[in-house]
Amino acid sequence: MDNRFAFLKTVSPFNLLPDDVLLGVESLLQEVRYTKETLIYQQDTSKLRGLDIVVQGAYETFFYDSEQNKRLPETYGVGACYGGMSILLNKKRSIRTVIARKNTVVYALPRRDFRALCLAYENFFHYFTARYGERMLNEEYAHFVKPISAPEENYIAADQMYSRRIETLEVRSILAVPFDTPIFRAAQLMAEAKVSCSFVTADTGEIIGYLTDITLRDNVIAQQLNVTRPVADVLDTPIVSISSEAYVYEAILLMFQTKTRYLLVEKGGQHIGFLSRNKLLSDLAQSPFMFIQAVKSAQSARELKRRWEMVPDMVNQLLTRGVKAEIVNQVITTVADTIALKVIESVLAEHGPAPAKFVFMVLGSEGRKEQTLLTDQDNAIIYEDKANEQRELVRAYFLRFAEAVSDQLNHIGLSFCTGGFMAKNHKWTHSLSHWKRNYHSWMSDSNAETVMKFSTFFDCRFLYGEEAIMNELQAFMGEELRGPVDRFFYYMANNALQYEPPLTFFRNFRTFTQGTQQVFDLKKTMTPIVDLVRVYALKHQIFKTNTGERLQELRTKGVFTEKEYEELFQAYYYLMGMRLKKQARQLINDRVPPTNYLDPKVLTQVEQVTLKEIFKVIADFQLRIKVAFTKTL
Repeated sequence: MDNRFAFLKTVSPFNLLPDDVLLGVESLLQEVRYTKETLIYQQDTSKLRGLDIVVQGAYETFFYDSEQNKRLPETYGVGACYGGMSILLNKKRSIRTVIARKNTVVYALPRRDFRALCLAYENFFHYFTARYGERMLNEEYAHFVKPISAPEENYIAADQMYSRRIETLEVRSILAVPFDTPIFRAAQLMAEAKVSCSFVTADTGEIIGYLTDITLRDNVIAQQLNVTRPVADVLDTPIVSISSEAYVYEAILLMFQTKTRYLLVEKGGQHIGFLSRNKLLSDLAQSPFMFIQAVKSAQSARELKRRWEMVPDMVNQLLTRGVKAEIVNQVITTVADTIALKVIESVLAEHGPAPAKFVFMVLGSEGRKEQTLLTDQDNAIIYEDKANEQRELVRAYFLRFAEAVSDQLNHIGLSFCTGGFMAKNHKWTHSLSHWKRNYHSWMSDSNAETVMKFSTFFDCRFLYGEEAIMNELQAFMGEELRGPVDRFFYYMANNALQYEPPLTFFRNFRTFTQGTQQVFDLKKTMTPIVDLVRVYALKHQIFKTNTGERLQELRTKGVFTEKEYEELFQAYYYLMGMRLKKQARQLINDRVPPTNYLDPKVLTQVEQVTLKEIFKVIADFQLRIKVAFTKTL
């Protein structure tokens, strides 16, 4: 092509540059010809020397999956540019695999000159980052783009082993039994204390050996030994101690060197507790499943509290490794659920059996399995209806039970709900018939205030108890929703319109002052997606509570197209990932309570552009819900 200047005037984003600049760019272009079909770039491997502009022919671009199938194929025809996003946002590596068709001609703009144009002309640079933001809203595209690891510390086991001291760990209390204690009695004491190891003491109180579950199996049961004999006859040795100021890796090495599974911990010349090898290794395990298992095996509120305090580190670790936000949500929720179940079982053991069948249900973000690190309790109790003479007795029991559960959860770190949506609030611990009346009232006598106040109760999830009670309540809700509830859906839809995406007419961020920063609220930004998906789920009798699961069901039912599903799903969990990462960093790096406030200035250009695309998606869906449910524009 003879007139390169005229051609560049037709190519986006070069048509945004001044004419005198384009004349300079014209002289920098290098012509490249492909006389036969040629593989020129491989995804995430090939480094680009510059930006390619297709003049003749075409580029075939796609991703290869693990089985070398071509995914998301796209043709770059005459006038298309390839490589801008790769240079700017993927460390110069080609994002996609590229094949040049036979007889393709391109102009190549050297990487250095391309970057110079990006630095000098913001609208030129914005063209490539905006396209990247739009593409990343496609779940499949985002899956194939490898995340670039953040340059922050990776909280892996090796780091903790070499940097943490034993004094930072939770040591187990010592169960001491005198040397002349009968074997069966020592076993009873171990069972009562729920420990797998007891330490044997001499007359002086000095620890001379230890007794474990394995000791009882190998030295007593296998030998058919009389269990009335003293523990001194079967104890294990040696006794190995370590200072509380030693490092974790020193404890692990000592355990393997001495072939012991238990270490006594010393401080100031006194034994303050002990460590078990299995527990120590599980504490340091990177897998969140091992972490959850450790929560299940916790034996005290203090240990549960320490586990909950470790969650931000785990969340940060998972996000840094590229784990999806929806999975991280599930991990946080599973830990919180496990803690709540441990507390419920502990309180039941303390208060005695419940006088009626009941359900302990969770609501709101916990009910949706979408908890973040800034979370509080949202729960309620439903118990079966009893005869009149038993009602007060049953209610009194459950109110005492609810208060004890909420107080313990608050102590552990799952704070009281500021809005009072907790079982300890007498409004939210009631019989099944009372709860049915609640839902009937909310759906038949709806107004703006009640819908906003009680929408959280439509995200209710079974946690503990008699699941049949929860199923009966959901069946009742289904019947109610089939009645004349247009007014209910009108106000539910209006509720989804309360929070506008924080974007001005000129596509700038709408912020407010918080301290010394101009911020917007990430939680409120996500709220419209939660609300509008809830409305559609209730309308179509979908009783799953998780936003992602509701979206999948709505797609299956044909309520949302594949494209609409992907846009909403990707938008919601992009915001969730950003929110989780910010909260984890506040807790870990800044040592301050987490918030939902975000200053747009701290975001990269790519993040800002992606957010703006997400806000457009939310606004479009709000318009749709406004038309569908309120019949207005």
